[in-house]
This record gives sequence, structure tokens and C-alpha cells, in this order.
Amino acid sequence: MNKAIRRSGGYKNYWNLRPYLPRETAGYVPAFQAMVYLYTYASEHGFQPAQTAYKTIATDTIRVKKMISLEHVAQFTDEDIETIQFHNPSYKLDIIPAVSGRNYYLRLPVRAAGKFVSSEDAVYAFAKAELDKKEKPLPELVKAESRVVYRVKNGDYLGKIANKYGVKVSQLKRWNSLRSNNLKIGQRLYIHPRKPITSGSTSSKKAPGSYKVKSGDSLWKIANTYGITIAQIRKLNPGKTEDLQPGTTLKLK
Repeated sequence: MNKAIRRSGGYKNYWNLRPYLPRETAGYVPAFQAMVYLYTYASEHGFQPAQTAYKTIATDTIRVKKMISLEHVAQFTDEDIETIQFHNPSYKLDIIPAVSGRNYYLRLPVRAAGKFVSSEDAVYAFAKAELDKKEKPLPELVKAESRVVYRVKNGDYLGKIANKYGVKVSQLKRWNSLRSNNLKIGQRLYIHPRKPITSGSTSSKKAPGSYKVKSGDSLWKIANTYGITIAQIRKLNPGKTEDLQPGTTLKLK
């Protein structure tokens, strides 16, 4: 810049200095002015802000005391894993670690945060029990092709597809260079499947038309039993799932 000032004869105005600046440097001010103009007059030129995949909802932040996965949080709070991942993008592996001297925080929708805080010890106990199960010898795995191509269908989402093939959402996103959880019908996904061998019967039952809630039930337990999603149950039963009570009849189809 000082060299350009000397060459111009001492001018300090950008427009006088521009002929003496390197091409890239000379473009900074016009580029900045263009950006300011577009932000100021976007509507006059037909530009509209993009709609986000999630509606704005109230959230709360919790300091996590022990190692836990986002999947365990989702199961215990009856919240969709995609929603929890959206609010906690810094945990790339879906694991919140526990390191002495460092604080880690979990952001949840208010309704889920209330469930977490009111039963925090139970949440950590549940997570530990699930982790202990995973430390046992792994079951024999299906010898599947090294890669399969899956075409997205209506009603699909990353969590559902990941569960079907025994992989993680983070793996699906990495294999397919996905920056968000949004999918399009007909979109092709490349998957490296890893599913345990099962007997003739499947682990999930065919969903009946309706289900009467029993003591000890949760949305996650019901969804997992019948192979559907928590979001589907909530959509079919507006106003019934916020405080699940025994005896409540839920639609599953």
C-alpha cells in the first residue's frame, strides 16, 4: 500500500490509488461495496433468505458431567437424533466426552432439556449400560458387498437409513459428502453396510393401527419396537406425546 501511495504521488484516496494496486487488492473495495449493496437492496432484486430446515425453537444448555452419546440423549429424551445433532454441530462423532478440567455442553429443545435435567443420574446410568453392552463381543456380521447404492424414498431420513444398514449418520454424511441432514427423493447414497446376522424374525414388529401406552413406555421404546420414528408418532398424535401417560391410545399408522 505504501508503495502504491508513493507511485501515485502521495494520494491516499482509494480511487486515486487503484491504478497502482495489484489486481486482487484493487478488487477488495468494489467487492465489499457490492456485498453491502446486495444486503441492503436484496428484496428489490428478488433475493429472499433461504428457509432453514428447522423452525426456531426455544433451547436450553446443560453442562455434561459424564461421557454420553447424542444417540443415548435422543433415546432417553424421546427427541429425534437429527434435531439433537442440529443443535450440537461441534460433536462430529456424536459423542460428548468427559475430560478432567474441561467443560462440555449439550444444547437441547426446552422440553427435552427438562427431561434430561430431572433424571440426569438415570440418563448417565442408561448411557453406561448401553456402552457396556457394546463392549461385549460383537455379533457375527453379514458379508455384504463393499458398497451399495441406495435411492432415497419418500419418508426417508438419514437416521432411518443408517439404522437399516447398521451404520452411523456421520458415516453416511462422510461417504456422500453431505453438509446437512436434508435429503431429496431419488437422491443416490453410497453405503458400506454393516448389519448383524438375524434369525428369520426381525427385531421390530409390524406396526398396528393404534397402541395403548403401558407403564414404563417411552416414545423411543414404542418407535424402536415397531420400526417407525418418533417424528412419525408425534405427527400422527398432535398434543398427546408431550406428557406420555399409561392408557393413552396412540395412532401408529
